[in-house]
Amino acid sequence: MPRRTLPTLALAALLSFGVAACGSDQAATSLELSAALPDQVPSGTTLRLGDPPVQAVLGAAGLDKELADAGIKVEWANISGGPQSIQAFRADKLDCSAVADIPSLFAAWTGTSTKIVFQSVTVDPLKFPIYQLGVAPGVAVGSLADLRGKKIAYSAGQAQGALVLRVLKQAGLTQKDVQLVELTSTGDSYVTALGTKAVDVAPLGAQFVKVYEAKYPGATTIGTGIRDDASTLYCLTSAVQDAAKAAALKVYVSVRTKALLWQNEHPDDYAKLYYQDSQGLTAADARAVVTLYGQKGIPASWDNAVSRLQETADLLATEQKHDKLDVSTLVDRRFEPVEAAAAGSRTVSGDAS
Repeated sequence: MPRRTLPTLALAALLSFGVAACGSDQAATSLELSAALPDQVPSGTTLRLGDPPVQAVLGAAGLDKELADAGIKVEWANISGGPQSIQAFRADKLDCSAVADIPSLFAAWTGTSTKIVFQSVTVDPLKFPIYQLGVAPGVAVGSLADLRGKKIAYSAGQAQGALVLRVLKQAGLTQKDVQLVELTSTGDSYVTALGTKAVDVAPLGAQFVKVYEAKYPGATTIGTGIRDDASTLYCLTSAVQDAAKAAALKVYVSVRTKALLWQNEHPDDYAKLYYQDSQGLTAADARAVVTLYGQKGIPASWDNAVSRLQETADLLATEQKHDKLDVSTLVDRRFEPVEAAAAGSRTVSGDAS
């Protein structure tokens, strides 16, 4: 395929970005954060993505073709969660990663500039929570009030850490009423900590609940009773400031929206492709996890998600002694209508609040 030259399309793109044609290559690809997202993806543009659940289904859903047709190359990274993604961002090895809402806050507090470009919600978040509280075998915890005096696994920079603080608040307890055990959640590390009784309680995602119950006789869990369904795609700010990557991300956000809706419509296929084939669960457990997590919704508006993120930031600023943070600076709402347009009539009004 012949290489594109500056006249016509590329020159028009440069002018729209407000960059002089005689500028450097770096300047020629820059995009102001207030500028409209470009529609044209330069051929061969590469996105470096840590988004394993979506990666698993693109081929089966026929959505990989949309990326290829747009001229986008994806370099997939088997990365998820805040600590891994922030480390990869700092090493400039990743453009975007699928996480909950906490990593964007900690990236800001630790000097890594990122933007949220995607929001999704659980259609019925209290009926289908992301986390349950795992209880170590032989430990008596039947309600949130029983958390008093217990050793609880805690990772300050992850969604699990914020969940623990919110659960304590729900129970009328403070950090002084429990023993928080600093422990990063990686893979089934919380499962092992519970099984060996290094901690009494730990927040477990649904897939790890199944692993825990199968591995340790006497394992039990209790519900948190709070909403915990924040789900985002966040990117290095430098990625959304790169005109080529911003154009590619506009396509990817649309494709990712369709992929989540495909997961809703093909739960058995999704269970096999991701939880069974990729995560190693049995067929029965994979199907059970998909059922436990419920359907994902695409919000028509990000207003409620941003409000919840601000509440979480305020809580963490108080409990963990961080600076106050205006979370609107972390959210790139140019991608909000892109997501909504891809979902069409299947958006969730009111953000399932």
